[in-house]
Amino acid sequence: MSNQPEASFAIQVLPRTASRDDVIRIVDAVIAYLKSTGLPVFVGPFETAIEGDFDRLWEIARECQLLCIREGAESVSAYMKWAYAPASGVWSIEKKTKKHHD
Repeated sequence: MSNQPEASFAIQVLPRTASRDDVIRIVDAVIAYLKSTGLPVFVGPFETAIEGDFDRLWEIARECQLLCIREGAESVSAYMKWAYAPASGVWSIEKKTKKHHD
């Protein structure tokens, strides 16, 4: 495999809570968790992208759901997009976005 990540995914969590402020707090907790993984993360206005090993990313995706519940959400919906190419790797977040942020 090249030095490109094996997989990437983008996630948008929508925690169901009684308070709009709690939604923001819980989403911020998920973003903080994603950043704490040490993997490359890109926060966008609707979703956050992360890249790395396929199996580890699935564990991280699962933890995002559990984290929302632990933080007080009654339920959570999540929208995820995945890219996976174990032999050749996927384009990195930087390769896909750098030219738009220079």
